[in-house]
Formats: sequence, structure tokens, C-alpha cells
Amino acid sequence: MSTELLNKRAVALRYEQNSAAPRIVAKGTGYVAQTIIDRANEYQVPVAIEPELVELLVQLDLNQLIPPELYAAVAEVLAWAYQVDGATAEEIRAKREGVYRSRFSDWDEGSIHFLD
Repeated sequence: MSTELLNKRAVALRYEQNSAAPRIVAKGTGYVAQTIIDRANEYQVPVAIEPELVELLVQLDLNQLIPPELYAAVAEVLAWAYQVDGATAEEIRAKREGVYRSRFSDWDEGSIHFLD
């Protein structure tokens, strides 16, 4: 495994309209990180490169809500992703109905993926 791949990290977030905060739905290093990124690219999910934020997010547990101290940083990236993508998570999910769901079915195109 290359050093670059070994050092790769990625986090996927999902925000649902009625949720208190986004939650961690996938995270990993190395091959797992690359799989998260590949899945994001496959479904044309915006991917933000935010190493400092990833450093904090990878410390959280899967399915954990983002803590209040990270709201501002995550909101900034969510706003960017919305501008880039132009669709809400709910609109994307509605378009995707009936599409094959992978083993990452807990997250979808409405997720924002951070990588380092």
C-alpha cells in the first residue's frame, strides 16, 4: 500500500432536515477512505478537502451527531456543497429512489464527504 493511500482519511456526513445536527455515517483511513471517496464520486456527491476538520471528525463515533463546537465549521462546508450541487439532500434522495444501495446505504448523495 502506498504511503499516500495509507495517510488518506475521509469522513461522510448526513444531515436530515428534522435532525438536530449532521451525523457521521462513514469514516476511515487508507482503503476505506478511498472507498468512501470513490462512492462519493460515483454518485456525484460534493467532496470538500478540509484536513483540519477531518482531523476532528474522525475522532467521533459512527452515527454520532456533530457536537455544537463543530457546527460553524460543518455549516460552512454544507453551505459550500449546496452551492456546488444546487440540490438539497431530500431532493437528491427523491431522485435516487429505487437505485441500488451499497453497503454504505446509511449514507447517500445528500451526504457531504470530507477528506484529508
